[in-house]
Amino acid sequence: MQQIHRQTNQRTKVVTKSERSKTQNKHHARRKKMSCSVAVSNSPVFSPSKTLFRSKTVVPIPSPPAETIALTLTHSKPTTQSPSSSTTSCSSPSPFRYRLQKPLTGFNSSSSLASGSGAAATLLKRKRPTRLDIPVVMGFGGGLATPREVEEAEVEREGYGYSVYCKRGRREAMEDRFSAVVDLEGDAKQAFFAIFDGHGGAKAAEFAAGNLDKNILDEVARRDEEDIKDAVKYGYLNTDAQFLKEDIRGGSCCVTALIRKGNLVVSNAGDCRAVISRGGVAEALTADHRPSRGDEKDRIESMGGYVDLIHGTWRIQGSLAVSRGIGDSHLKQWVIAEPDTNVVRIKPDHEFLILASDGLWDRVGNQEAVDIARRLCIGVEKGEPLSACKKLADLSVLRGSCDDISVMLIQLGRYL
Repeated sequence: MQQIHRQTNQRTKVVTKSERSKTQNKHHARRKKMSCSVAVSNSPVFSPSKTLFRSKTVVPIPSPPAETIALTLTHSKPTTQSPSSSTTSCSSPSPFRYRLQKPLTGFNSSSSLASGSGAAATLLKRKRPTRLDIPVVMGFGGGLATPREVEEAEVEREGYGYSVYCKRGRREAMEDRFSAVVDLEGDAKQAFFAIFDGHGGAKAAEFAAGNLDKNILDEVARRDEEDIKDAVKYGYLNTDAQFLKEDIRGGSCCVTALIRKGNLVVSNAGDCRAVISRGGVAEALTADHRPSRGDEKDRIESMGGYVDLIHGTWRIQGSLAVSRGIGDSHLKQWVIAEPDTNVVRIKPDHEFLILASDGLWDRVGNQEAVDIARRLCIGVEKGEPLSACKKLADLSVLRGSCDDISVMLIQLGRYL
């Protein structure tokens, strides 16, 4: 009985091994049928037989920011080959698209993926950006500015009794200008100084810098000394009228100082400002012309205009943030060129005069400016007025000014 039982067990084991082998063969055959391949035409890694893949039409690759390649996932089980085709069709194609975040080198919008094409992929070509032409603007003092001057965006000059420093803000070109004329009529005690802050371009500031002094002096020569304010007024108005005839857009704020026969005649139209140091005490000789001023707002509204607050700034007709100046033809009905003028007799305690654009005054106070300049100009063996101008401009930039900044310092002791 034991021997019969052993034989039975051996037969069972043989049967079990046979059945297991058959089952493994079936699974192996099934895996062969279900296997699949993923291939890219013309891949440098491998080049499988063309008979395993179905012919595909050209798939265009879209341009950046992302490239897309169409691949085909197919079963490896071949079907009947078409007589007209050189490749074997595959059953049940299953296309999918793989998204690449970065452009592929070696492919462009004209390249294609075609099975068996063998064509070399062309490299991506980027178009060269359009060339930028930087305009050459008129320089300070009427001369033609060189590209180097425009690139550096800083102008400095020292003359008899004055120093000036101009620094460009974030604009492409400097819109500030200045004028300095000494030895008027051959007299070293007479001079004319001015700062011009252009807006909408530098054309108005350039024109005023080249013509305002002449127009004022022409009017002064026609009038008595007591009519000096009217002479300056009509000098401004004549300059404005001449510029408007040029039919050029833009405008300019102005602050001027005419030193004549011991008098300091200071005028302004716009928000350029003049501040005098009287024994170390700052005194503003001009008042900014802005739409936020009550009298200026009333004048504009009485003439049919309006003043609106836009992003914290009062503007005329929702546009300009100053209410007086030269130019601005599109707003001329409300933006007048008539200046305010103040006449001061120069005295020994009048140390210096600061003329500057709003690029300085928007960040630096009157007394602070006088204190900084005084340390470099008064009570020292050798004054450094140009360094004082630079220090004031740099302080304004340090405090966040993005505007053009022009600072002129005039030593009044020279004209006593």
